[in-house]
Amino acid sequence: PAEPTLVLRLKFLNDTERLARVRPGDTVGALKRTYFPGQEQQVRLIYQGQLLRDDSQSLAGLHLGHLSVLHCHLSPPSAAPAAPSTPGPRSPAPAALGVGSLALPLFVLLLALLWYLQLQHRHVFTATATTCLAGLTLLVTFVAFAMYRR
Repeated sequence: PAEPTLVLRLKFLNDTERLARVRPGDTVGALKRTYFPGQEQQVRLIYQGQLLRDDSQSLAGLHLGHLSVLHCHLSPPSAAPAAPSTPGPRSPAPAALGVGSLALPLFVLLLALLWYLQLQHRHVFTATATTCLAGLTLLVTFVAFAMYRR
């Protein structure tokens, strides 16, 4: 007798879905090979919050039911490191310049301007305003160290 087939929902991070017809006796690796050919090493399948690491595990062992959802994460293919043709210092790849990468320097510049104004025009700043400025400076300092710490 033929083994019954299950239909699984493969759900991706961008909320798209794909249906997969499998047999309960199929393995996680067979599912990856069938529905992600050539990308088996880059695909991560998650079922009920658990990463399915063992490619030899059968789908029946996971207790998958009809229309069960498997979350799929496809990581970008890792490029093989190219050997430099000439020895010498390597230049780092330029970082993508976006609004997020400019936010912290703009906050620092704004804080520097506010501190300059506070020192030059003390009569305009109340004690509460100066305290808030000091607290905001402390907060931005912690954020800067957290972002650039490595």
